[in-house]
Amino acid sequence: MSPRARGLAAASTAAAAALALTACAGGSAGGSAGGGSSENVTLSYAIWDQNQQPAMQKIADAFHKEHPNVTVKIQLTPNKEYWTKLQTAVSGGSGPDVFWMNGPHIQLYASNGVLAPLDDQKVPTADYPKSLVELYTYDGKLYGAPKDFDTIGVWYNKALFDAAGVAYPKAGWTWQDMADTAAKLTDKAKGVYGIAASQYSQENYYDSIPQAGGYVISPDHKKTGYGSPEALKGIEYWVDLIKAGSSPTAQQMTDTAPEDMFLSGKVAMLQTGSWAAIGYAQNADIADKVNVAPLPAGPAGNQSVIHGLANVANAKSAHVAEAKQFAAFASGKQASQIQADTGTVIPAYNGTQDAWVKSMPKYDLHYYIDAVKDAVPYPVSKNTSVWTQDETDILSQVWAGTLAPAAGMKQLADKMQAALDAEQKK
Repeated sequence: MSPRARGLAAASTAAAAALALTACAGGSAGGSAGGGSSENVTLSYAIWDQNQQPAMQKIADAFHKEHPNVTVKIQLTPNKEYWTKLQTAVSGGSGPDVFWMNGPHIQLYASNGVLAPLDDQKVPTADYPKSLVELYTYDGKLYGAPKDFDTIGVWYNKALFDAAGVAYPKAGWTWQDMADTAAKLTDKAKGVYGIAASQYSQENYYDSIPQAGGYVISPDHKKTGYGSPEALKGIEYWVDLIKAGSSPTAQQMTDTAPEDMFLSGKVAMLQTGSWAAIGYAQNADIADKVNVAPLPAGPAGNQSVIHGLANVANAKSAHVAEAKQFAAFASGKQASQIQADTGTVIPAYNGTQDAWVKSMPKYDLHYYIDAVKDAVPYPVSKNTSVWTQDETDILSQVWAGTLAPAAGMKQLADKMQAALDAEQKK
């Protein structure tokens, strides 16, 4: 699970209940329902990434320049605390006016009346990746203005490849090529592994399952795909790398995070998202030793899952009109250009992504952009956290080798489908 989706497991059915109570409590939003007023207004804007705060401040300043009566104050909360704090705040009626939203939470917040629809803000949906617009659309209404997106690539340590005399990964490589490459790079005597086959969803099996021809959840969000042979193949791909000894074991990756193994030169390849680029570029120890390649192709292609954040407006804000204006502005072309120039994330607004690629020319970041055309949406439903907890619990046994992949997938399919069926009855 990426840092941008991490924290979902902390959400629970209790969160859904709390949000439902918020919706039932009602209350009228302040401010005008249209284009805002001329009174002096201060909006709170909740985010979780310290690296992005300077860019978000520039965006807030740019909005203030266009709307001199509106000041935006940024509220920075660490990601691990963000969702718990947000749920508490919105349940108590003191939520921020505008805040970051991710895919796993959007349907929960939208369905409980926490968010204000942005359809009257003329968000140019054709200028964003279609999958992101669909991700933040619920019951036919747009609740989030896409802010940025991330796809997945394979980062590799050139020094380890050179030392082993192995060619770098390149476009068109396959699952078998990756397995062969990982085996050649593994040197257990030195404590070096070819790849970290971790139990991360977004970085690993949310990609390999569609690459095998399967899916995690159906497009209508009502049916699990975990019971299919294709999904099983997508899971076995990773578990087999551990069995082959080309990856650290699940316990080793619990004791030491895969990212730390990669940064310390103990793992030669790591699948991770575009969000990692800025950190690698700023790390003097590895900045010049690493590069990124596209994902290897499985039987059905080399699809990446695509996810992205959105700016949303609190429906209970005392200044909901201004909040909606800022949510749309903070995802617009001018704001996206500011994000791109800082190199922190790939902006969602089409035509601004190239600036992000050029911000770190030493890396082949264009592969992240290239991945968009075949990308599959991040799997979500109305209460995503229920079945992702089942994913974590069951797949941890599969990764540890205490539960056979086929048996684990059967259990997971049954539990996830029960959770999805329960959603439909509410």
